[in-house]
Amino acid sequence: MRLFECATLVPGCQWHTRAEEEAEVVRRAVEHLREVHGETLVRENMVENIKARIRQENPAA
Repeated sequence: MRLFECATLVPGCQWHTRAEEEAEVVRRAVEHLREVHGETLVRENMVENIKARIRQENPAA
């Protein structure tokens, strides 16, 4: 499972998302940035910043 935590880009934001595919995580993160943080234009460098902060979530042991 892939995990993105918005606080890694927007300090203090508690939103996070998980999905099997990185593309779905990115899609959700971009949607969140538009709806919650008011980003009207999400540039390629922001997408790259999101991708750089996605991590593989360790399964529960």
